[in-house]
Amino acid sequence: MKRKRLTVLTGAGVSAESGISTFRDSDGLWENHNVEDVASIEGWYRNPALVLDFYNARRAQLFTVKPNAAHEAIASLENEYDVTVVTQNVDNLHERAGSTRVIHLHGELTKVRPENCCNDRDGYSEETVFDIGPEAIHIGDMAPNGAQLRPHIVWFGEAVPKIESAIDAVEAADILLIVGTSLQVYPAAGLYRYAKMTTPIYIIDPKDVAVRDGRLTHIKDVATKGMETFKNLINSK
Repeated sequence: MKRKRLTVLTGAGVSAESGISTFRDSDGLWENHNVEDVASIEGWYRNPALVLDFYNARRAQLFTVKPNAAHEAIASLENEYDVTVVTQNVDNLHERAGSTRVIHLHGELTKVRPENCCNDRDGYSEETVFDIGPEAIHIGDMAPNGAQLRPHIVWFGEAVPKIESAIDAVEAADILLIVGTSLQVYPAAGLYRYAKMTTPIYIIDPKDVAVRDGRLTHIKDVATKGMETFKNLINSK
């Protein structure tokens, strides 16, 4: 019997319980920096050294935290479903928890690429992206093509090269689960609209959700507890 396709859209609320800080709940500040200074392409042009230092610190912090029960519960869904995770997060906690198919809309914190290269429909060429783990990069660290290395992050003001792959995953879903995202950051916030009209949508978020959609079931809880509720709901159907 063919397994149902379950697409999971995740945001910062999934990783918050692991100790990964967010900026949406702190007046536009991220670790005491203006978001525009460290998470925009303009910020990179103004002060690349500041941006590199900021992501060096975030990268080092990532290796001090672990996946939480929500990451693990999402990974365990692969036991029964054909699961694709579409995440707005740049950490690797989904992979470390065991998820095997993860689309990173906003890039990956442990990876870097030349600042002058290169993207297509499916994202950046494997030949131009380098996984450096927890290592730091600095001004003067060059890629093989001679260009300065930069974080492999999609900043404000840049295109989201994997958005088409994410749309494909949502369109194919028999069940759509949204965890830990306020659905305020576009284009990711509009992804749920691509789900089939027959596809049930579950959203786990402790706050009220502005979205009004008859397919939607709101589980008003944090990610770890909400995942327990979600699994009980779908197992009872």
